[in-house]
Amino acid sequence: MLWRLPGGSCGFAPYVVRRTLIPDLVLDAYGAQGGVGVTFEDGRIVDIGPAKRGERLTGKALAPGFVNDHSHAFQRGLRGAVERIEPSHPLDDFWTWRERMYALANELTPDSIRKVSRRCYEEMLSAGYTSVTEFHYVHHRPDGTSYRDPNALAKAVARAAEDTGIRLLLLPVAYARGGLPRFRDPSVRAFLERVDTLVEWSEGRSLVEAGVAAHSVRAVPRGWLEEIGEYARLNSLPLHIHADEQPREIEECQAEHGMRPIELLARTGFLGPGTTIIHATHANAKELDLLSEHDASVCACPTTEGNLGDGFLPAEEILQRNIHLSIGSDSHVRIAPCEELRELETNARRLSGRRNVLVAEHETSPTPWLLRAGWDRVGLKAGDPADLIEIDLSHPALADVGARNLPSALVFGAGSGVLVGTWVEGRKVHGPDDPVG
Repeated sequence: MLWRLPGGSCGFAPYVVRRTLIPDLVLDAYGAQGGVGVTFEDGRIVDIGPAKRGERLTGKALAPGFVNDHSHAFQRGLRGAVERIEPSHPLDDFWTWRERMYALANELTPDSIRKVSRRCYEEMLSAGYTSVTEFHYVHHRPDGTSYRDPNALAKAVARAAEDTGIRLLLLPVAYARGGLPRFRDPSVRAFLERVDTLVEWSEGRSLVEAGVAAHSVRAVPRGWLEEIGEYARLNSLPLHIHADEQPREIEECQAEHGMRPIELLARTGFLGPGTTIIHATHANAKELDLLSEHDASVCACPTTEGNLGDGFLPAEEILQRNIHLSIGSDSHVRIAPCEELRELETNARRLSGRRNVLVAEHETSPTPWLLRAGWDRVGLKAGDPADLIEIDLSHPALADVGARNLPSALVFGAGSGVLVGTWVEGRKVHGPDDPVG
């Protein structure tokens, strides 16, 4: 019998008894293995190995859940609404799209941002994402004044994650200039005080963790970058920032600082092992070298970058430098992790005129590198959170695919329709037989 800890006011509590799932196959980045059970307890995997007793998942495979490392959940409200030219902007690009996004952002309330975030996170779970990094910069009332609780909107987003059962890394984002008044804080000290409060609030919530971010070098001056970078290091917090997404952003940075965005981040102490650069679409060789030297990461968002006309990720150069890569659905024009991974490789093929381009050293296929970017791990192992997905092996997209080829078939030949169950912290949060899903 399954039971949970009483209370649970801060989101879903993990199960506290052992539970074993026995699928037909357990999938990792290199293949699939049969005759294996996955046992978890208190929300973590405790054993993977031969199992005779447990819950049979006939016709199913288990695999790690996908990690969505960059999200603006409210932007899902733009889906379908910006795919036409406005007469006032006959030449549509990222900057005209941004005006539509600002208009949507200015309408948000704590209730509406919770509602749209919940809908977005439900879709993520249905697509196989088990965790999400929310890059949150809508902080205040539309006129820029604070709510009674200065973190009201951030907490509404966190509660939306708890409503659905997805794991959340919540990043309050610094904004000093540009954008809308409701994005901006009057000083970096005022911003970091809000972050302190949010980090403390999140510590009692099983599925919510808080980090910190700066929007971009165009929205945050040099002094703020220095203080936020130091704050993240001292508190061991994840640190994210948009950089090198658009050529205009680079030109403006060079005009103001005499260097490119990632060079500025290195100069200000913002780069480090806990830093993730969102996009890096137009990063040059010197900037990529800096990321490698500082052990920083890159998060690519191919479906959004394609939709906005941003350009192509220098994926081959990132692979060659062994820079850690993750993926995000960003504006949520699509929520489909395998599509993000597929676009990384197919874009590299278009740019190079070759096939099987993003192949790591000593490997023969791009699939392992791509799945490591999507899962942030090679496969399931004891000690990991019990964040899993169930894959329907009888689905037409995967029928008759051998175990050795299953990972590549998932990346290159399947969509989210092959997913029939999503587990977070040992709890099934999406699936046809689950009332939450």
